[in-house]
Amino acid sequence: MDKPRRTLARDQRRQQVIEATLTVIATRGLARLTLTDVAREAGISHGLVLFHFDSKENLLSDVLAYLADEYQRNWESAVLAAGPKAADQLLAMIEADFHPAVTTPARLAAWCAFWGEAQSRPAYQEICGARDAAQIARMEGLCAAVVKDGDYALDPIHCARILRLVIEGIWLDMMTSESPYSSEEGRRTVQTALSLCFPGHFAGPTDSGRQ
Repeated sequence: MDKPRRTLARDQRRQQVIEATLTVIATRGLARLTLTDVAREAGISHGLVLFHFDSKENLLSDVLAYLADEYQRNWESAVLAAGPKAADQLLAMIEADFHPAVTTPARLAAWCAFWGEAQSRPAYQEICGARDAAQIARMEGLCAAVVKDGDYALDPIHCARILRLVIEGIWLDMMTSESPYSSEEGRRTVQTALSLCFPGHFAGPTDSGRQ
């Protein structure tokens, strides 16, 4: 009976440190972040952070994996709950990217920071590579189904790319703008792109939503 309790306490401590790291990344970035900063934010000792993660690089890799897993669970569960229609699943997938839980200022800052380091750190690309590929393939498949259903003269790969780039651009905009807008405003912006690609399936944000 004792072992499960110890395991749970360890998992909770690791999550506590990861959440503290996200807060520190938002204020100091990756390069200036120190384990002492993280320990102070988490309210624990520097040695306890080292005990769980061994090094700053291990900690940052685990934070990125945590974010990537969280992001994947978010969109997969949204698609699963959307029902059998491809258009509903595509809308759910896009709206999942603006769920309040994944668009907190700290998480957006962390994603932007890791994106900036990805080219020079193959380990970061490896952490996200398979997850990114799975998401892209799913979005392309859903776009292909909607294109077929609506007989649109469009390349579904291009449609999926447009939607992904709009979402990523909005995330960056929300993070870097002098007067940032809400995740709801970001969602409405992507809905505009969705309605322009597939007007027979989606209404613009000034209308009632799905037709």
